[in-house]
Amino acid sequence: MYKQILIIALIVVAAQAFNFRQFSNEMIETVNQNSKTTWKAGYNPRFEGMSFDQIQVLMGTIPTPVHMIPKERYTPLETLKSLNLPENYDLREAYPDCESIQEVRDQSNCGSCWAFGTVEAISDRICIASGSKIQTRISSENLLSCCRGVFACGNGCNGGYPAGAWQYYVKTGIVTGSLYTDEKMASSTECQPYAFPPCSHHVSGQYQNCTDLPQYSTPKCSNECNQDYSAHTYAQDLHKGLTSYTVPKSEEQIMAEIYQFGSTTASFNVYSDFLTYESGIYQHTSGSYMGGHAIKMIGWGVENGTPYWICANSWNSSWGENGFFRILRGSNECGIESGMVAGLVPGQEC
Repeated sequence: MYKQILIIALIVVAAQAFNFRQFSNEMIETVNQNSKTTWKAGYNPRFEGMSFDQIQVLMGTIPTPVHMIPKERYTPLETLKSLNLPENYDLREAYPDCESIQEVRDQSNCGSCWAFGTVEAISDRICIASGSKIQTRISSENLLSCCRGVFACGNGCNGGYPAGAWQYYVKTGIVTGSLYTDEKMASSTECQPYAFPPCSHHVSGQYQNCTDLPQYSTPKCSNECNQDYSAHTYAQDLHKGLTSYTVPKSEEQIMAEIYQFGSTTASFNVYSDFLTYESGIYQHTSGSYMGGHAIKMIGWGVENGTPYWICANSWNSSWGENGFFRILRGSNECGIESGMVAGLVPGQEC
């Protein structure tokens, strides 16, 4: 009994002892003094006052059960040759009228990155498939709260898997919804906005500090739209995909997927140095493993001879490069090229 109490006490002390500012200063020095580094580390106040465990909650991507991993979809060699893939490609520039591609959402204090990485990619693909005419936002709230369980998407705010999320989009469908509006989730333009408010990523940011918000539990699934939305019923508002699949672990295949159809959902292993990312082409330099994280991938490029992927995070636009980040391409950095899923939306050929 005494040993159990002692162990619990040590765990509590360890959690309370984590000082992000001290950790950050040491990591910044380690990264920025490395002559071979391709990225710049800086202080991210978004994590100020948070325990190590609280930060880990944001890394909400868990391993996909083997039986749920979708089949790979390859772009034929003949098609690859005909695409003539460019050295640099950014969906924000290729489709400037697709507002969702430019946006960066905020998951707040919930391990819902798996839902965000999925609905953001779906929203982008719907716009691209429509020739930039349909500016729909697919709801992270609806996916997070309703796709639950080991045979679906996982554990809501406690983590999930993008592969299950894409399959849910195909089989069940997801309603419209984007950013947090208010406590009542009121919106006249979409069915289910996000339930949780964004957190400040700056000392003097426009949002409240993340430590002032609770660690959120998964919202209750609702089969109704918010009371201010009258454009469609819940059933009418559902959007369904045509198919979902795994994107092959191949640099060229990933590039072809983005070039032909739009954003993909990628997952990667997060190490503690990523918390200090400010700009540049990230590659793991130092620090311990924190968990899996899902994001949206929107393009690629080369800078000073270093190839990279362009990704959108879900920690709002004050983090990183205006909410986006770049990561080393071609060497499966942190597993970024081996955990990718996507799917086709109405208007895209199978």
